[in-house]
Amino acid sequence: MDVPEQPEQSRPAGPLDVAAAERMWAEYAAASPAAVRAAPELVVDRFGDTERLADELLALVLSGRKRATAELVAEFVARSEELPRVGGHWVVCDGRGAPRAVLRSTGLRLAAFTEVDAAFAHDEGEDNRTLESWRREHRRYFTRTSAARGAAWDERDEIVLERFAVVWPPEHADPPAAH
Repeated sequence: MDVPEQPEQSRPAGPLDVAAAERMWAEYAAASPAAVRAAPELVVDRFGDTERLADELLALVLSGRKRATAELVAEFVARSEELPRVGGHWVVCDGRGAPRAVLRSTGLRLAAFTEVDAAFAHDEGEDNRTLESWRREHRRYFTRTSAARGAAWDERDEIVLERFAVVWPPEHADPPAAH
């Protein structure tokens, strides 16, 4: 029996190419050894929960428009991952799992949904960058991702609000003062 192909907007993101991410990380580490010594752990991940969303959000990062992201604490717990830390790095992949950039966390805070402010919504760079659109789209996203792990999302759930700089590759990297 043939299984119908999923619509592009809901197709799951592909597996992460960890070997290619490790190569990108090694290139960055050779160019920035002090930053890597300060935070040597390697995290490989992507934005969003579908191939299309991962690619759309990555495009905002590479264009310079997106310099923040939000993720439920419960998602980190479900993946048995530690929360990010200031100075920490992650290799961000596209929707097919190919590494595209290294990000460095420049600011972190925990907040409930209603505590997210307009400045953070603007720095996430999504939609029209307003708090209203941030709340609308993240309500949908958090509801969907919570349901996918068998949970119900609540506006009181803790969210990791992370600001970051792009540090690699050089053609996409922010000026050093941004990190």
